Amino acid sequence: MYKFLRKGALWFLGIHLFLNAGIVLADAHTATQSVIAPSGTLLVGVYRGSPSSIIEGATTEENRGVGHDLGKQFAADLGVPFRAVIFPNNAGLLDALKKGEVDFSVTNATAARKKIMDFSPTIMDVEKSFLVGPDSDFKSLEDITRSDAVVGVSKGSSTAKTLTDLFPKLQIREIGTLKIASDMLKNYDIDAFATNNAILYEMSDAIPGARILPGHWDMEHFAAGIPKGRRQGLPALQKFVNDAQGDGRIAKAIERAGLRGTLAPNSQ
Repeated sequence: MYKFLRKGALWFLGIHLFLNAGIVLADAHTATQSVIAPSGTLLVGVYRGSPSSIIEGATTEENRGVGHDLGKQFAADLGVPFRAVIFPNNAGLLDALKKGEVDFSVTNATAARKKIMDFSPTIMDVEKSFLVGPDSDFKSLEDITRSDAVVGVSKGSSTAKTLTDLFPKLQIREIGTLKIASDMLKNYDIDAFATNNAILYEMSDAIPGARILPGHWDMEHFAAGIPKGRRQGLPALQKFVNDAQGDGRIAKAIERAGLRGTLAPNSQ
């Protein structure tokens, strides 16, 4: 009788511990949700025209982009609703990240951005070059970087400072949107546009005869990030990225975005 009661007590104790463990795990998951997505919805920051961020389709279901797709998958992993917050340019997105107005984004993890965001490991490296018009005399990186060409860059991007430091003869023009930049290149208002090749390929598709100069003058190292002040959510972000790299979700997002000019991390 004693053995029976003892076994019964141990069984009930085991059930109690199991249920308590489940409650602890559920509480931890809820805490992670509230840290990363305090509104209860994961607000994914993206900006128009970049396959690393978002290319808008005719419907929201047709939207694509590495940042958009990975944000949607991260929300599903967290168990919270997803909402894309779309900005006209990267400058607006970075300002929102600095203010904590969006919860997640995929971007070039520069030293300056690490001051306002905490990042996952690198998910992809992208070459940077110049896009020139069909009638351009520039044939190589050396041709343009030794000149005083007028080169457009995205407003608020890191490209302006990097180019100025590397090639001080270039005349840099910050441009508000990628659409305006494409129009300026078509109209010969600028001699070239500089950014990562993923964007340059997307722009070149809309400018017949436009060329990306071969080689690269720099690289961008993309990672997923969350605003500073939410560091408790970083382990969940890192786990998501590691899992997504392992199961092919990152590769699928890159492929679906039609993103060109990428390299595996640290392969350059």
